Amino acid sequence: MGQTLSEKILSHAAGKEVRAGDLVVVPVARAMSHDSITPSVIETIKKLGCERVPYPERLALFVDHVAPASNVATADGQVLLRRFAREQGIEAVYDVGSGICHQLMVEEKLVQPGTVAIGSDSHANAYGAVTCFGTGMGTTDVALVFATGKTWLRVPETVLVKVRGHFQRNVSAKDLILKIIRELRADGATYKAVEIHGCDDFTLDSRMTIAGMTTELGAKAGLLPPSDVVHRLFDVPEWLTVDEDATYTRTLEVDLDALEPQVSYPHKVDNVATITEIGDVHVDFIFLGSCTNGRLQDLRTVARLIKGKKVARGTRLMVIPASHTVLREATKDGTLETLLEAGATVGTPGCGPCIGRHQGVLGAGEVCLSTSNRNFVGRMGSPDARIYLGSPEVAAAAAITGRLTDPRLLD
Repeated sequence: MGQTLSEKILSHAAGKEVRAGDLVVVPVARAMSHDSITPSVIETIKKLGCERVPYPERLALFVDHVAPASNVATADGQVLLRRFAREQGIEAVYDVGSGICHQLMVEEKLVQPGTVAIGSDSHANAYGAVTCFGTGMGTTDVALVFATGKTWLRVPETVLVKVRGHFQRNVSAKDLILKIIRELRADGATYKAVEIHGCDDFTLDSRMTIAGMTTELGAKAGLLPPSDVVHRLFDVPEWLTVDEDATYTRTLEVDLDALEPQVSYPHKVDNVATITEIGDVHVDFIFLGSCTNGRLQDLRTVARLIKGKKVARGTRLMVIPASHTVLREATKDGTLETLLEAGATVGTPGCGPCIGRHQGVLGAGEVCLSTSNRNFVGRMGSPDARIYLGSPEVAAAAAITGRLTDPRLLD
């Protein structure tokens, strides 16, 4: 009997064949923590009696969630992170302006296909874009990995998503993952892995958008099989292939030819409708960024659609590149200039307003169209604000018109 990708990866890590439901203790190839959680991780490590982490070369630390620091308490926590890294000999430290942890974990090749990686952030599922079993964990579990180099897992069952066809004009990967969430719902893959097949011609940027948002299905991991782009950029082990006779708990099929732009409306991610079902909604603030849609492809998409136009009066467009590399490349090719000429505001690479702590906090009564991954009450500021989630294409259309608009009506 064949194995799912999760079963294969965890079998390889455990050194024995494992199946869904088995409990395993496995070495972690890469563990990361960011500025919001690291102070608590450090405190827990001390309580465990660990004076020196055994594998500093496997660890990575990021200052991205509130970067630059917005207050003294936040700054003090970041100082603690930097001091800990120096004391422990951790070299993979990415400070203010470097970018978002998940973007950099892939961009800097800190994760590799066929390995296990954990992070102190729920969207560590994004590493499945390169077929790495990435998963988010809480403070205590992350501290244990830092202190021992290992973690325990129950091998997850797997939900299979089969994708066929091709995107329509101005429909993209964000629409696909929102459609999947619409069909499976927020609890549709609780402590399961989600495998998405049929994305072989997708860019790495698109693959990260899809894998990262499997978190919103409750998934333990989201995995896309290795494609040409992954083989070209990473070392893919020969055994990391899809078995046609693997066992899945559920199968969902999505036809890209029929896929329309999708929008998640307040206040749950799985409140998903097509753009034409949403109706007429004025938008005060547009956020282009986050670990979901702050990559170069996303910035270029909005620049292409907004070129020669202006952000609508009464609407604000905030652009936060996912990394310094994205910012630099967007500067080189004129993408940033196009966005600035249209009236966008550009912020420091990082998480930005995604978690509502700085760089664009929403006020009471404001409506936001965000390209990020969550629209919970109070997520980006006031609990009286309303957050819609959409693709970069939807963001561009909203920026031009000041309202939720079908991007297929543009160019």
